[in-house]
Amino acid sequence: MRNKKQETITFKADEALAEALHKVPNRSEFIRNAILNALENGCPLCQGTGILTTEQRTHWAKFLNTHSLQKCDACKAVHLVCGSNDSPCQH
Repeated sequence: MRNKKQETITFKADEALAEALHKVPNRSEFIRNAILNALENGCPLCQGTGILTTEQRTHWAKFLNTHSLQKCDACKAVHLVCGSNDSPCQH
């Protein structure tokens, strides 16, 4: 089996972030895991950017006419609830 080629990627960090990262025992592993987690768990609507386009905001506003955001009393997670199906979180 061939080893996968690895690539070194660098990025700039402000002083506070650099200082915090210096305290992490295995920075490379920490950064890899943080990036993979962010990529796997990004918002499906904004795709992890944190910003909706004008078109996405229009669709989102229409969606909220029949859906809502609610906080689960059991697990405290914010989730979407369809206006025609108000079933609670299954915790």
